Amino acid sequence: MPMPWRDTLIAMLVPLTWGMGLVIAKPAVDQFPPMLLMALRFSVTALVLIWFVSTPHKHLKALAWVALIGSALQYGLSYNGLRLLDASTTALIVQIETPFLLLLSVMWLGDRLNRQQVVGLIVAFVGLYILTGAPNLQGQWLGIGLTLGGAFMWALGQVILRRMTQKMPGQLSGMTTIAWIAVFAAPQLFVASLLLENNHWQYISNASTQVWAAVLYLGLVMTAFGYTCWYHVLGRYPASQAGPFLLLLPVFSILGGWLWLDEPINFKMLFGGAVIIAGVGLLTVSFSRTRN
Repeated sequence: MPMPWRDTLIAMLVPLTWGMGLVIAKPAVDQFPPMLLMALRFSVTALVLIWFVSTPHKHLKALAWVALIGSALQYGLSYNGLRLLDASTTALIVQIETPFLLLLSVMWLGDRLNRQQVVGLIVAFVGLYILTGAPNLQGQWLGIGLTLGGAFMWALGQVILRRMTQKMPGQLSGMTTIAWIAVFAAPQLFVASLLLENNHWQYISNASTQVWAAVLYLGLVMTAFGYTCWYHVLGRYPASQAGPFLLLLPVFSILGGWLWLDEPINFKMLFGGAVIIAGVGLLTVSFSRTRN
């Protein structure tokens, strides 16, 4: 059904808030430990949302695992990758999480690929190959690998959540899911930061206004507000109608990185990114129609 202008605006806010999150986080991770930053982010999200949701007792184990794999490990990898890459490039590489999700769904959940999905997978990975040859990515294999690892962990977390919740009665609302993932992810990331990062109190006491602004944006705007908008749209429209809006995420990241971070834009990056988005677009529409 047609989407009225109000819901269209809400749907547009999702890729805007998520895409700009990478732009705002980039300067922060350059001067602050990434895992500590993510721990503070999820602490803010949990403290805000936990008062508005109930305790999903039957799903706590699943949510703890999803938080560990799909949030703590994911952001630990991808934001360490962001530390080494441009925000715009990171946003394009992160799009590979959709092909990863589809492949894991085939392997673990018994989903089947149709021709359009096979073409979409091939196109997306060809785009990734083109993108990694861009001048600004020469020798940046560690950053690329960390970001791809984060994308894979996100996809794995989503598959685990779906597989475990299918075996248990009761439904999880979107806000409940986000709130409790944040509750579990925050301490997990604090522990990981204590084990792998140093000088925590020094970083916290000397943190700039830019870092604290990033914590608030990531916790309140990108996570709490962004996911609330996303589940508002998903609750009213088919996934095939809502999903394509997410293809705008790297567009906002590229524009934001260019305008505010002076990140370079070159033809190979734009071409590779366009090919990735085209492949993910084929996957998104086909995968969503299958689900619907």
